[in-house]
Amino acid sequence: MAAGIFLSRIFGFIRQRVLSHYLGLSDGNDALTAALKIPNFLQNLLGEGVLSASFIPVYARLRAEGRDEEANHVANAVFGLLAAVTALVVLAGVLAAGPLTDLLAPGFAGAKRELTVRLVRLLFPGAGLLVCSAWCLGVLNSHRRFLLSYAAPVVWNLAIIVALALGTKSGDDAHIATAAALGAVVGSALQFGVQLPVVLRLLEEFRPRLEIRAPEVRQVLRSFGPVLVGRGVVQISGFVDSILASLVGQGAVAALANAQLLSTLPVSLFGMSVSAAALPAMSSATGSDAQVAEALRARVNGGLRRIAFFVVPSVAGFVALGAVIVGTLFQTGRFGTADTTYVWGILAGSSVGLLATTMARLYSSGFYALRDTRTPLRYAVIRVVLTTVLGYLCAVPLPPLLGIDLRWGAAGLTASAGVAGWIEFLLLRRGLNRRIGESGLPTAVLARLWAAALVGALLGLGIQSLLPPVHPILRGGVVLLPFGIAYLIVTHLLGLPEARALIERITPRRR
Repeated sequence: MAAGIFLSRIFGFIRQRVLSHYLGLSDGNDALTAALKIPNFLQNLLGEGVLSASFIPVYARLRAEGRDEEANHVANAVFGLLAAVTALVVLAGVLAAGPLTDLLAPGFAGAKRELTVRLVRLLFPGAGLLVCSAWCLGVLNSHRRFLLSYAAPVVWNLAIIVALALGTKSGDDAHIATAAALGAVVGSALQFGVQLPVVLRLLEEFRPRLEIRAPEVRQVLRSFGPVLVGRGVVQISGFVDSILASLVGQGAVAALANAQLLSTLPVSLFGMSVSAAALPAMSSATGSDAQVAEALRARVNGGLRRIAFFVVPSVAGFVALGAVIVGTLFQTGRFGTADTTYVWGILAGSSVGLLATTMARLYSSGFYALRDTRTPLRYAVIRVVLTTVLGYLCAVPLPPLLGIDLRWGAAGLTASAGVAGWIEFLLLRRGLNRRIGESGLPTAVLARLWAAALVGALLGLGIQSLLPPVHPILRGGVVLLPFGIAYLIVTHLLGLPEARALIERITPRRR
């Protein structure tokens, strides 16, 4: 799963680098970024997160009990209902593209607004196809087929890259953004198409139906409701970020997207992979309440160690070496040194809550495995309220009070979201511990991880200070590679088993 996510993210960075090369932090890039975010609300609302929490526990439990016929029936019913709802939402989104743009990007006006509206209309059908792709992911994950489902977005990114290569011949920002949007729609169809043949082989039959009478289907729908509301609340938080970013200056929306692409990489690569891989196993746990609790506690504790081993150095790298990372990935063409510094500031703000956000995914999966989708919803609402209030205060009134440019409010926006993320994580941990017993990351382990990350960061900073002016990609290789190697060596010397296991994987085995 991590390999699939990593592969898709690599192509996501290539896509974003191509976009930054041709559009920089221009109005065209702002419009495309906002337009992608608006229909993605549909994908995130009805897609992977909701299906993982509501469909996978029921489907995986039926398969674990040998009830394959009922499992197949649930899969077909869920696809039929999901497709019907998605079609209606897509139609509504296309018709309401103008009001949606005004609501979610109030800082856009004139030609920038019109371009965003046009792009939103183009992108909504593609988002609908991505929801169907998420259903494929749910089936594949339940059958422990992880690589294809998480690597499938590679074709989505490739379609956009090809469309950009063709669309840049006009040289006009609006035409380039439109070409990218058309590529995204084609890529959505391809992402669904590459998974469907494997899914059809795994199911005994594929016959979508609009049916809610079966008890198992109703169980999915009962879980679907709270998770749907919870995902909606989380999406509102994301839109609040975009709304506030559209108010602080040109390029802020695109810069925020670049920073979020980086900051969500550890969340997806480590938090999502560990949590999503653990969910079917936790959902299949059987026995007495004590036995189920013990199995969940073991999964949670092991997952937390694996998550922290990778996320702690990510936080250290984003804060200390963020300029090197951003420059390596995006600094080319119209994306210059000043843009790199700006995105670094936003990325450093995102690092505040990175560890908490990543570990919170695993605790949420624990609740979902217990068929409890309401508790994570309550805590998500608290986080969104805090994110909205703190985000506005840190993004709009705070920069003038500090005597700095308003555009730096985007960094305050991400930092305040991190504070809210920590509060949500602490609530989730306390709530799940009441159900399964004490779990968490030992302080001694966390201290060793931070010590190793500090050593690696100091080494990277030292090398960076000695380097003459070189190409950003070369600087990234010379600085970031020693940083990672130093972290791995120090964690190994400190006796962390995760470091030893990783070294064994990446070094040749001897007889």
